[in-house]
Amino acid sequence: MIMLPRKILIWVHLFLLICPNLFLLSNSKLDSYSYLAAKKKRMSEKVRKMFYHAYDNYMMHAFPHDELKPLTKEFTDSLTELGNLKLEHQPEHYNGSALSLIESLSSLVILGNFTEFEKGVSWLSENLTFDVDARINLFECNIRVLGGLVSAHILATDSTNRLVQGTYKNQLLDLAEDLGRRFLRAFDTPTGLPYAWINLKYGVMENETTETSTSGCGSLILEMGALSRLTGDPRFEYAALRALRKLWSMRSSLNLLGTTLDVVTGEWIEYSAGIGAGVDSFYEYLIKAYILFGRDEFWRMFQSAYIAVQKYFRYGPWYHEADMRTGKPTYWQLTSLQAFWPGLQVLVGDVPAANLSHREFYHIWNKFGVLPERYLLDHQMLHPTEKYYPLRPELVESTFYLYQATKDPWYIEVGESIMDSLNLYTKVEGGYASIRDVTTMQLEDHQHSFFLSETCKYLYLLFDGTFLVNHNYIFTTEGHPLPILSSWQERFPDTYNSNNWTSTKYEKQVKRLSAMSMQVCPATTLNHGQDERVESACHVLDSRADHRCFDDDDCGVDSSNCRRRSCSMAGYCGQWLVT
Repeated sequence: MIMLPRKILIWVHLFLLICPNLFLLSNSKLDSYSYLAAKKKRMSEKVRKMFYHAYDNYMMHAFPHDELKPLTKEFTDSLTELGNLKLEHQPEHYNGSALSLIESLSSLVILGNFTEFEKGVSWLSENLTFDVDARINLFECNIRVLGGLVSAHILATDSTNRLVQGTYKNQLLDLAEDLGRRFLRAFDTPTGLPYAWINLKYGVMENETTETSTSGCGSLILEMGALSRLTGDPRFEYAALRALRKLWSMRSSLNLLGTTLDVVTGEWIEYSAGIGAGVDSFYEYLIKAYILFGRDEFWRMFQSAYIAVQKYFRYGPWYHEADMRTGKPTYWQLTSLQAFWPGLQVLVGDVPAANLSHREFYHIWNKFGVLPERYLLDHQMLHPTEKYYPLRPELVESTFYLYQATKDPWYIEVGESIMDSLNLYTKVEGGYASIRDVTTMQLEDHQHSFFLSETCKYLYLLFDGTFLVNHNYIFTTEGHPLPILSSWQERFPDTYNSNNWTSTKYEKQVKRLSAMSMQVCPATTLNHGQDERVESACHVLDSRADHRCFDDDDCGVDSSNCRRRSCSMAGYCGQWLVT
C-alpha cells in the first residue's frame, strides 16, 4: 500500500468531495512522490555520515579542546580567537571549553542519537567551568556557548528525548546562568551597549577596546531572553533589550544602521551599512525575537528596518552596501554571510523575493564550487584577499527555509549539489577542512564548530524534517533550536501558534502571511485585525530609476497596496498587474 504525504491526502479528500467520480492521482504522480521520498532518505543518510565523520574526528583528536584541525588531526582552543583577528591578549593556561561538543548537542538530538547526547550532557555537567582567565568575544560566546547550553537544556528536559530519568538535574542551565552572569559585566557602560570583549574570570579588562559591531550588541536578545525565561532572572533579558533599544535609537533618519560603533560614546565609527558581516544577525534577531517573545516592539523595529533595506540596499536580486546617512551606495559586493537573507525573507512571507536572491547565491556557488567569502559585484570578480570558504552554512540554511515554505523539489537538488561539493572539496581523512582559496581549492587546517551546529544540521533537516513534526522552533543564528512557547509570549502571534508553518501535523490549517498570495499587507493582519493601510514589510520594490528589470519577478510588489508590478518592454518596473 502506498502511503501519501499528509498534504496530498488532504487534497485528495477535498477533490473527491467535489468530484467523487474522478480519479485524482495517476500512477506517474504517485511514482514521483515515492521517488522524491526515497531520494530524501538517501540524502539524509549521506548527511548523517558527514556529521559523524566530522564529529567523531573531533572527539578523537581534539576533544575537550574547542575545535578540530582536520589536516593534522590536532586541536585549536579557538574560543579565545573568535573575532580576534590579531590574536591579541591570548591566555596562557586556557585548555578549551569543549566548544564543538556544545555546538553538536542539538544536532545529535535532531539525528536521534540520544545516547551520545546524554554522554555529552554528562561530561559538560561534570567538567565544564567558566572560571577561567580567558578573554572572549561576547557575541561569539553568546551565540555558540550560551545558545548551545540553553538549547541543549531545553532538549534535555523534553521527555521525548528519552534521557535516563534522574541523570539530568538542570546542570546545563546552571552553567548557562553562570556564563550569563559573567556576561552582565560587559553591559556596564554609559550607553548600556556591551563591550565586545570580556574576560570570563575578571570582567572587562583595563584599556579594553570600546569598538564593537552592530551584530555584537544587537544580537543577544534570543539567548539572553531565553535564559531569563528559564531562570526567572530578568537581568539577562533586560541587559540585551536595553542594548537593542539603544542601538535602534542610533539609527539614521533613513532607518539604517552602520557596522561599527563605540559603546562608551554611542557614536558610529563605520557609516557604511548592509546586510552582511557586522550587521547580519541584527535583522535576523529582530524578527525572531518577535516570533519567540511576541513583543510588538520587535515587529515595529523589524518592519522599519526591512523596508529600509529594500529601499536602499536592494538592486534586483542583490543587496549592496550604502551610507546610513544618505542611502548612497558604498560597496557593491556579495559576502557569503548575506546568504542568510533569503531564509529571513521566508519567515516574513516574502518567498518570491527570497527565491530570486537564493538563485543568484546558488549561481555563484556553482561558479566556484563553493561560496567565496567576498565577491565584487561591480567587477564580477573575487575579492583579492578574501577568497576563502570556511564551511559556512548560510546558503544551506536559506535552502532549507525555502523548501519548507514551497516544497519545491528543486531545493532538494540544490541541497544535494551543496552536499556533493562539500564532500568533493572539503572532506579529508581527519574531518572537513575549510577552503583557503576557492580558485585553487587549497585547504586550511580548521573545522569550525558551526559546521556541526549549522551546516550539517540544515542539510539534514532539508532532507529529513522529522524533528519539526508537531514541534515549533526558531533557530538562533548559530542553528540552536528554541521552542515557541505561549508561556514566553507577551502577545502570542497567530502566525506562530501550534499550527506554525514548521509543523506538518496541522498543515491544512497553516496561515502564511504573504502579500504575494493574499494581496493584503501582512502588517495589516498583524495589527490586531484592524483594516489599516500601512507600508508593508514585504515586497518593497526597488524603486530606483536606474534599476533595470528582466521580467515581472524582478519588480516585486508595490508596498502601498501589495499588488504585483510589471516589467515594461523597455526594461523598467512599471504599472501594476491585475491579479
